[in-house]
Amino acid sequence: MKLLNKVLFFLLISAGSFYKAQTEPPPPPMAESGVGPGAPASPIDMYVYVLAAAAMLFMCYYHYKTRKKIV
Repeated sequence: MKLLNKVLFFLLISAGSFYKAQTEPPPPPMAESGVGPGAPASPIDMYVYVLAAAAMLFMCYYHYKTRKKIV
């Protein structure tokens, strides 16, 4: 079983290195997409406050469900 784990580990590592061995394409001559006054940096920029509120709600819900009840 240990030999099988080592062989699988080696195959996964080598497959990952072959996957990452690809070259990156050259950048376009005129980069039209970028951070500027007309375009946001990423689509989630407008919803950062909503995401933070959702994270707080999930944390409170998880705390409520996992706290130990003393009876």
